[in-house]
Amino acid sequence: MPVVAVQGRDHTWALHTPRTTYVLSVEQGEEARVVQWYWGPRLPDEAAAEVTRARPWRMETVFSADGDLAEALPVDGGRRWGVPSLQAVYEGGVRSVELAFASAQVRGGELDIALHDPGYGLRVTLHLRVHDDTDVIERRTTVTATKGPVELRRLDSASWLVPEQAGHAYSAVAGGWGRETQPQRGVLPVGETTFTSRTGATSHSANPWIMIGEAAERHGRLWSVALAWSGSWRLTAQRRPEGDLAVTTGFGHEGLSWRLEPGESLETPLSLGLMSDGGYGGASHAWHDYALRHVLPYPEEVRPVLYNSWEATWFDVTEEGQLDLARRAAELGVELFVVDDGWFGARTGDTRGLGDWWPNPERFPHGMGRLFDTVRELGMKAGLWVEPEMVNPDSDLYREHPDWVLHYPGRRRDTARNQLVLNFARDDVREWALGWLDGLVGDHGLEYLKWDMNRSFSQAGWAERGDWLWIGHTRGVYAVMDELRRRHPALRIESCSGGGGRVDFGVLRRTDQVWTSDNTDARDRQRIQDGFSQLYPARVMSCWVTDSPNPITGRRVPLGYRFHVAMAGVLGVGGDLREWTPQELAEAGEHIAAYKRIRRTVQHGRLDRLGGRPGLEASAVQYTLDDQVVVLAYNPFTEDRQGPWRLRLAGLDPEARYAAEDGTVWHGRTLTDHGMAVPVWAERGADYRSALIVLTRVR
Repeated sequence: MPVVAVQGRDHTWALHTPRTTYVLSVEQGEEARVVQWYWGPRLPDEAAAEVTRARPWRMETVFSADGDLAEALPVDGGRRWGVPSLQAVYEGGVRSVELAFASAQVRGGELDIALHDPGYGLRVTLHLRVHDDTDVIERRTTVTATKGPVELRRLDSASWLVPEQAGHAYSAVAGGWGRETQPQRGVLPVGETTFTSRTGATSHSANPWIMIGEAAERHGRLWSVALAWSGSWRLTAQRRPEGDLAVTTGFGHEGLSWRLEPGESLETPLSLGLMSDGGYGGASHAWHDYALRHVLPYPEEVRPVLYNSWEATWFDVTEEGQLDLARRAAELGVELFVVDDGWFGARTGDTRGLGDWWPNPERFPHGMGRLFDTVRELGMKAGLWVEPEMVNPDSDLYREHPDWVLHYPGRRRDTARNQLVLNFARDDVREWALGWLDGLVGDHGLEYLKWDMNRSFSQAGWAERGDWLWIGHTRGVYAVMDELRRRHPALRIESCSGGGGRVDFGVLRRTDQVWTSDNTDARDRQRIQDGFSQLYPARVMSCWVTDSPNPITGRRVPLGYRFHVAMAGVLGVGGDLREWTPQELAEAGEHIAAYKRIRRTVQHGRLDRLGGRPGLEASAVQYTLDDQVVVLAYNPFTEDRQGPWRLRLAGLDPEARYAAEDGTVWHGRTLTDHGMAVPVWAERGADYRSALIVLTRVR
């Protein structure tokens, strides 16, 4: 059984995954505390009891509380001075939470532990779940007010105790617009280290996950924690001087509060924990497998090659112009044509029209029907850009419903990109959004929506329910996406937020891919994609080939290098095909055909990073699925940077042989232990050398 009661101890359970065990128990004294004992390699059931025999001795003082980091959900109350996962204020300003054990229930791979505060009636339930095909453990928390009202100042999904270790190395990603998911690694200092978003979305500056442990790419044990939530969030790693370390994470950020009336409940999003071996690569393999098995709506699908018109036309969107691009894209072998911003209302720039979701009659005199009919006649699926959560003040929608946006009475309404944020926590806003989206998709048979969100929250007021909008908006977006997909099963959705501002396991449960970054510069994208791949699979990573010089950075990069970087995920094209030479168009067609031969392996195979700092020196990524091995190798510089000059492949059958497309045959052990040279790297006198290497296991 995946969840078993530990013999010899009351209210103690061992949760087993295929390779790990997680042991926790309810300790009852003056109050009940749910304590974590073990999280590591899988134990036999009899050994699970042994890990609970005794805690290490530590000198106790009146200035610190021993063991509060071990709690599965530390509360603000009693003799605790660490980071609380739950803060509640009862009537009369009482802040101390004192919980007693109520019950526990085991159902296959699920464990629910119910606690209650007998004095004030707060009920707290910890939910844990394990699966038989992943080592990821899912946790969440539900609280219910059963007597008087309760004001929640903090409600995290879970706190995770990370086992004591020699060092306290961590790995995460940080960045900003155009430089999302930049890998960063260091040592956690003694104290509290917080990663957060206060933007209303996952954000460009951080992503809700952390890995802790001493590891290299292929060696070492890591403990990972991630949050499946697409709104504001907080993750705090707390390291004690004695060596203990815990990570608590949940929705919201500091300063928010949520009032529960008697009978009301609040449930958190999933907090996900993973213990893995095999270094950062092993952790990535486990997270990618989890996403494909338990997160993505249609994980078995192979994503099509798309063309997006944004960087070709910007706001100059017309029926004839889009038809011209569609014909050129179809000749390249593109399978999905997406019309971006500028097709609707009075939208001739970013100052007006957002919110008026009907085709511009001057630009599309036949509506969108003629365009999409032609797109399908050309053998492509039809897609469209939308931004349902935003509105321009200069729009019919805002003039009719100025109260629908986030605002405080008597305060100004700051715009960003000349737009305001619609409050998706409101029933009427969601009903409006679902209505026009349903009609748009249904009337045109759309197979694809690029759902964008181009600004963060400001003046985030809601007269009816206050801070609930920080939760309700994200849940409202989820609800509209879920219902839209229910009504249109063939629809696929891409999550975009001015680039990679909304990427997490929450939005991935209802979308099919995400826009990784507005920065399409191939060299910058290598580093962005490297950080993205730490947690999220190539199957969801949108990658475009755009023009040179790049419209954002001005950098000139050869077309082949741009394609090879974009082939590392879901390939798309976003350049102005009207300006590409016949030679460039012919080369692009060859690259697209090559990608189609390898994309199942790229999108569904095991990803291995083969060393080097992507975008800064020679580097490579490898994908393996069944008998096919795909290697994408890059060297942005000629001689002045270093990298792995010989690529040692990963995960191959050492006894098998692998045939390359040039006719050479290699032993698996040679490729993994000795490595292979990349001929193009030996060429002199040119930056941006890249190669696509395909191997096939022959026996």
